[in-house]
Amino acid sequence: MYTPPAFKEDDPAELRRIMRDVRLPTLVTATAEGLMATPLPLFLEETEGAFGVLHGHMAKANPQWRLSPLGEAMAIYAGPHAYVTPSWYAAKREHGRVVPTWNYVAVHAYGPVEFYEDEDRLRDVVSRLTDLHEGGRAEPWRVSDAPEAFVRAQLRGIVGVRIPVTRIEGKRKMSQNRPDADRAGVAAGLAASERESDRAVAAMIPVPPR
Repeated sequence: MYTPPAFKEDDPAELRRIMRDVRLPTLVTATAEGLMATPLPLFLEETEGAFGVLHGHMAKANPQWRLSPLGEAMAIYAGPHAYVTPSWYAAKREHGRVVPTWNYVAVHAYGPVEFYEDEDRLRDVVSRLTDLHEGGRAEPWRVSDAPEAFVRAQLRGIVGVRIPVTRIEGKRKMSQNRPDADRAGVAAGLAASERESDRAVAAMIPVPPR
């Protein structure tokens, strides 16, 4: 990922937080038949290995797991993002030498991918994913709520995904390269947007205190 120094995010705790917040990353593998990509719910087990291990599952009918990966897999985590119009820049009124851009947060996690069909491992990863995403509900659903025969049949239709993370790249592009007045203009413009995602980005722009 192209990352100018001003936009580099390398704080491990912040990288993990971004990965937790992005609930549906995209798993990409290179194969002899070309690139393959699948949006997948993955969770990061932070206690395993130097950078943690990603766990998840995909449909057995998905051809991605049957095609041997060439090199490492990559999980793409796309965080908050927003279009930035140059009309918000103070510099537009001063000299006009400005262009549109995009503010965004992204994390790329790399590592060798393992696909597996073992029922016990599949049950464990499905249960952990379910508990993670149901945890905030008043009455969380659990895998054990479904009939056992039904659960076993469902498990036969998926394969597990395990990626020991070997490196992580992070980028936070939030107008850090612009003067204070331009950043303040972008933050104000996005904060007034009807888009929830724009307002989320507005809160992430480093604006000097008034």
